[in-house]
Amino acid sequence: MSELFDEEPERPAPERPGRRTRALVITGVILVLGFFLLSAFAGIYTDRLWYSEVGYGQVFSTMLWTRVGLFVAFGVLMGGVVALNMYLAYRSRPIFGLPGNDGVDRYRDAVTPIRTWLLAGVAIVVGIFAGTSAIGQWRTFMLWREGESFGKQDPYFKKDISFYVFDLPWINFVIDFVMAVAIVALIATAVVHYLYGGIRLQSQHDRLTPAAQVQLSVLLGVFVLAKAVDYYFGRYDLVTDDHRLFTGMNYTGENALLPARNILVGVALICAVLFFLNIWRKTWQLPSVGLALLALSAVLLGMIWPAIVQNFQVKPSEADKENSYIKANIDATREAYGLSDVDTKSYQGIASEETSKADGSKVLEQLMATPVVDPLQVRETFQQRQRIRAYYSVPAVLDVDRYQIKGEEVPLVLGVRELDQSGIQSSDQNWSNLHTVYTHGEGLIAAYANKIAINDEANGRIVWAEGIRGEGDEGSRDLTDAEKFETRVYFGEQSPSYSIVGKASKDANNVELGLADTVSDSPDDQRTTYDGKGGVAIGSTFKQLMYAIKFGEPNFLLSGRVNGNSKVLYNRTPSERVEKVAPWLTVDGDPYPAVVDGKIVWIIDGYTTTDRYPNSQRESFDAMIDDSLQQDTGLQTIPTDEINYMRSAVKATVDAYDGTVTLYQWDETDPILKTWMKVFPDAVKPKSAIDKGLMAHLRYPEDMFKVQRFQLAKYHVTDAGEFYSGNNRWEVPEDPNVSREVFQPPYRLFSTGVDGTNDWSLTSVFKPRGAQNTLASYLQVNSDATSEGFGKLRLLEMIDENTPGPGQVANQMQQEDEVASKLQQYRVQGATPPRFGNLLTLPVAGGLVYIQPVYAARSATSAFPILQYVVVKYGDKVGIDRDLPGALADALGVDLGTPGTPPTGEPGTPPTGEPGTPPTGEPTGSLDDQIADALRNAEAAFTAAEEAQKANDTEEWAKQLGIAQTEVEKAVKLADERDKK
Repeated sequence: MSELFDEEPERPAPERPGRRTRALVITGVILVLGFFLLSAFAGIYTDRLWYSEVGYGQVFSTMLWTRVGLFVAFGVLMGGVVALNMYLAYRSRPIFGLPGNDGVDRYRDAVTPIRTWLLAGVAIVVGIFAGTSAIGQWRTFMLWREGESFGKQDPYFKKDISFYVFDLPWINFVIDFVMAVAIVALIATAVVHYLYGGIRLQSQHDRLTPAAQVQLSVLLGVFVLAKAVDYYFGRYDLVTDDHRLFTGMNYTGENALLPARNILVGVALICAVLFFLNIWRKTWQLPSVGLALLALSAVLLGMIWPAIVQNFQVKPSEADKENSYIKANIDATREAYGLSDVDTKSYQGIASEETSKADGSKVLEQLMATPVVDPLQVRETFQQRQRIRAYYSVPAVLDVDRYQIKGEEVPLVLGVRELDQSGIQSSDQNWSNLHTVYTHGEGLIAAYANKIAINDEANGRIVWAEGIRGEGDEGSRDLTDAEKFETRVYFGEQSPSYSIVGKASKDANNVELGLADTVSDSPDDQRTTYDGKGGVAIGSTFKQLMYAIKFGEPNFLLSGRVNGNSKVLYNRTPSERVEKVAPWLTVDGDPYPAVVDGKIVWIIDGYTTTDRYPNSQRESFDAMIDDSLQQDTGLQTIPTDEINYMRSAVKATVDAYDGTVTLYQWDETDPILKTWMKVFPDAVKPKSAIDKGLMAHLRYPEDMFKVQRFQLAKYHVTDAGEFYSGNNRWEVPEDPNVSREVFQPPYRLFSTGVDGTNDWSLTSVFKPRGAQNTLASYLQVNSDATSEGFGKLRLLEMIDENTPGPGQVANQMQQEDEVASKLQQYRVQGATPPRFGNLLTLPVAGGLVYIQPVYAARSATSAFPILQYVVVKYGDKVGIDRDLPGALADALGVDLGTPGTPPTGEPGTPPTGEPGTPPTGEPTGSLDDQIADALRNAEAAFTAAEEAQKANDTEEWAKQLGIAQTEVEKAVKLADERDKK
């Protein structure tokens, strides 16, 4: 009959809206899923191309397949166990007598038609979560599989350190995973049994069917058994637990927690057996009692009993109870942070008369090479005088290194002239300019750290090092007077995220903008094309598509600048490149440039760290390296920033032009590095592969030194009783030149020790904890990688408790009448206030010399501060002058006259003759005149010694140094005589 009412009987009925909506939803889901899969594929594919390009394809393959293997193994295990238990629960459901609860019926009816899909979906979801969790443990897995022996045992369980560092973390993860599998499977099984009648909560009797009881008993038994294993291995965690006083085993741990966990192992095993026996006994009475006993034991033995022991046995006599454990912590901490062999000596702190007479020559000899140019303060001068173009920049904090220039080893302040795209006019900031034209920086800027130009305020009184691009009209030369070096910087700390380089053909025009040659004015010299071996070739359309997806930029496919010869440069910062090829390293926060073998390379220090070294003190890495210059640590390779073991394991270089990354083994005894070298056998080159040119610029790493000084502030004390009392704690002084409370940074300079050495060093000082005006000690580490003493830590503990600290010295310098008078011109209205540079502390002649440069601009409109004065404090005397020799002479109370004035033979001047000629005849003039004569003679002798060194005349060099020493000793002796009068 209905056909009679149809206007078009043969036309099919219109499709229901619900079906169209479902189709649209399915299509949308497919598109979204496809987009994510394509993005993931593009990321993996482009990563493979990048790793292959830098020569670390094996690193990528090892990481990829390890992660895939862990994801599949743990994902399948979790998903499979859950799915199997859900399936068994459904198969063992009661066929008859299902519960009549309306709510359960409704859910069961909804689930039954899609039960297969639901089971698969639950298994996939929990498997993905489990697999993702396992991916994050790939480092733990590889360390467990390839772990090397430390060759040392902990003092409590007598196990090799490798067990705690390599084995225990993976064992703990597997135990936790097994317990998680048991819990998730238990929940899923219980839900299925409840829906299909295996669990009847409303029933007065037989609430569980036999099948449900068996299955739940097995899962609970597995969980409790895993917990027993967890208690067993949890005993070993006692040596890495944190306590109020220290990290490691303590009295409560050994005498309360350790026995408690042994007992809990037995209780948990009994409880697990009771659950397994429940398969046949069909009663929950005994398993319930066992589970209650386990919970009660965990509370009583694991929490209450240790608290009783701690409060009633340990606290009343804590120093005695914890003595042996504190000693173990001290020994382990000093070993883990490389502090076991610190050379500690007592030091007067304030020079005595006898010391001054015997070793006075060391004052001038050392200070001649002291870097008075502050790399932080002169940054603006570098920026304004040497960046050449607005789109170039230098780092926020410049680096200090030493070079051989004309045969003389001198300290230099260095900065790479990098590309700063924020300096490009906003109207010119389009994709083509940002990624194909402005692609690289140009050159290395250097200035002498120990020289001051007396009358060159236009350059901030900075003496620029010769042969630096942009410095003069001589073009680019190696700092070591060798061949011309490649000045283009495509890989640096401020490089763009990515650049497209390469031209379509040989005849095509160069498009990359470079710095004009200082010799020629030809416009062709301002355009260049990258021809290095680095960079990923993207000539094919498929690769261009992959990178368009990776960077979210269609111009990879549309722009004519991307052609068959194009390469893409990305991952361009030195730290980022090292972290990607060695993701197991903690990278130092301060990569520094050096000219090596005709090219600029970035040198980066890589550390191996762990937080599992037994009994060693665990601290925050960020907190330990924080100082007034700290920017970004780059710490991305450990789960937290807490560590209790650190080694300077790797020296890495990144070629600033082509991006080549090279890793060199530095610490040949570090077990963690050896383990990673087994995991990635071709990634790290042996130490013997480092050539002499590079070795000359390797230095002691700053972050390592900061961590060591942080720990040494407390762990210089080796007696457990004294350590507990805390009456000899030190701390790093606050930087007196900044407003916020932050550590004073370490300084690089030529520093003498009490043994008479003059090493290229990294130095710092300590003050007593809580004190502001005194100095406790001076820490120095040999930073010359070519020296046999490299890495040797020297600690000078001050005997004189009144030795002034940096804060007090800074105040004394600024309040000195002569200093205040000369700086008054910069404190008037309209002038810029003076900036005080690094306050250097140097042990010289049994005492300490403090040196601080003072910077100021002539007016508030000046572009950069100028080094105006150098302030010196020696003993109780403060001197100020335009340069260091003058300031030292002022501190000694003598007048050197006009710098550079030749000897005249008149009274009060050096005797006539060649520079460096020993003085003859009786001294004439006043004591001040004689002191000035002696210092001028010493300066002339030092100059003659330098000339002899350049000429390889060792005999004359030694002779002139002897003359200089005699003259300085004479000056200091005369100053002492004058002061006595």
